[in-house]
Amino acid sequence: MIRAVSLRHLGAWAIACAVGLAAFQAEARTFRFANQGDALSVDPHMHNEAVLLSLTGNVYEALTGRGRKFEITPELATDWKQTAPTVWRFNLRKNVKFHDGSPFTADDVIFSFERAKGEGSDVRVYVAAIREIRKVDANAIDIVTTEPFTILPQTVSRWYIMSKKWCEKNGAMRPVDVRKGTENYASTRASGTGPFKLESRQPGVKTVFVPNPEWWGKAEHNITEAIFTPIANDATRVAALISGEMDMVDPVPLQDVPRIRSNPDLQVKQSPEMRTIFLGMDQKRDELLFSNVKGKNPFKDKRVRQAVYQAIDIEAIRTRIMRGVSTPAGIMVAPSVEGFVPELNKRLPFDAEGARRLLSEAGYPSGFEVGMNCPNDRYVNDGEICQAVASMLAKVGIKVNLVAEPKTQFFPKVLSRNVSFYLAGWTPASQDAHNALFALMSTPGEGAQGQFNGGAYSNPKVDDLTRRIGAENDPAKRTNMIAEAFRIHQDDIGHIPLHQQPITWGLRKSVEMVQIPDNFQYLRWVTVK
Repeated sequence: MIRAVSLRHLGAWAIACAVGLAAFQAEARTFRFANQGDALSVDPHMHNEAVLLSLTGNVYEALTGRGRKFEITPELATDWKQTAPTVWRFNLRKNVKFHDGSPFTADDVIFSFERAKGEGSDVRVYVAAIREIRKVDANAIDIVTTEPFTILPQTVSRWYIMSKKWCEKNGAMRPVDVRKGTENYASTRASGTGPFKLESRQPGVKTVFVPNPEWWGKAEHNITEAIFTPIANDATRVAALISGEMDMVDPVPLQDVPRIRSNPDLQVKQSPEMRTIFLGMDQKRDELLFSNVKGKNPFKDKRVRQAVYQAIDIEAIRTRIMRGVSTPAGIMVAPSVEGFVPELNKRLPFDAEGARRLLSEAGYPSGFEVGMNCPNDRYVNDGEICQAVASMLAKVGIKVNLVAEPKTQFFPKVLSRNVSFYLAGWTPASQDAHNALFALMSTPGEGAQGQFNGGAYSNPKVDDLTRRIGAENDPAKRTNMIAEAFRIHQDDIGHIPLHQQPITWGLRKSVEMVQIPDNFQYLRWVTVK
């Protein structure tokens, strides 16, 4: 009798669950979202760029991930611990399958390490500290670092794991070098372990994702399809949101924020981004590009770099172009980054007369010409910022030949260090200052050191401090070394930090999304009412 009653209750419970699931599925729908630019590829090792890694982060996964509050979470590794100063044991998640049905094992992690550190990879910075990965068994690995590296779990959270079998089968053993612009099978197709599958990819047109029913995690969304569309033109992108053609757009031009907020069907979601926008200057070449100064590179002189810095009215940029929502920066990382140094976050004063005086002292009383590369589909109001900088520099005698271009043309030039003066932005994926010091401010060298140092700034003291920071376990010592490295870079005027920009999304009121400080858009947290 007791058994019969239990079965009756179990049957009622099953029916209720089925009804609930059917209702949930009936409410599920297509989610349409847009960005001002497209990913250059869907190969997760091809380019270390936010739009690409954000999109592919729905398909691929790393050993560690990020939660709703940007905390480090288990992903393809269930747990990890440091077993020796240079050894980390990662236990891998069991019974996980790639989208092609092949099982995820330690062999895929080792393969992805070799792929990510090899020729053509633009994500070497995430595995640069790793000397080797040893297979313990199918579900465990030991990661061996070249030196003690205290932030390894944070650093590998953007290093996505690919299927060795799938890559071998489809001739995608290596990523395509972004500087060369060619493609392979993984450029437009994917097989990850993540919560969404890549259904189709039309570069520059649209990318379609569908849920992965065999994902190991718990779905926290109700969408049956997600369609990503790049819309470069600001007015067109906003119009698509207002008309209902799009459910979410990123970014909303700051001048359009009030209009969207006043629309009863729409909302604006805005928060500080962890990205710092900065200017880089070539400090290695003997002669600048697009310059009237022959046989000399003015940027090798600190006085010239300081003149450029002090010719820029950051308050005018903040109030007029950024509508008061940017945060002027004195160092190369944001306040939300571990290792941020508040006392150093002070800019040199705007001083046009002082800038002219410095240029004269450096031997350029009439100024000089220089080419400036600027993306026009990457950062918030990037084109307007570059035009403003060019106008401000003109007032002190520096003529800027502005080259505004899409990121497909911009990034290969910067990564090849084929630029003299440029605007860029950087978000430390590890949420730690070491990442910016290693990737942006260290001398370009082996193992991804200075990989994104487009102007080849170099100071051996910064290099040495960066290496020591990565190995230091004592928090107080580490903090002091980070501060010292930033102080040296700041005194050198190695780069010119401008500001942290806001993340500004426009959404329909029916859409719920989670906004995290690196501006990644995870479909697993999207609900369309």
